[in-house]
Amino acid sequence: MKAYTMFDVVKMKKEHPCHKGDAKFQIVRLGADIKIRCLGCGSYIMMPREKFDKQLKEVVEHRDSLIL
Repeated sequence: MKAYTMFDVVKMKKEHPCHKGDAKFQIVRLGADIKIRCLGCGSYIMMPREKFDKQLKEVVEHRDSLIL
């Protein structure tokens, strides 16, 4: 299991259909479900933690705040 926290930038196995973010997302909510934001188009995706852990490829960058 890879360690991640709020606002980290992560790379997923599948990229977002917008093809702008190179499969990079920022974590904006942690809990039983995890909400991530596409860094390409700004869309939000919510998924169960179990699915997120399977789809996570790597933690790219540790951040302290939201990227606008």
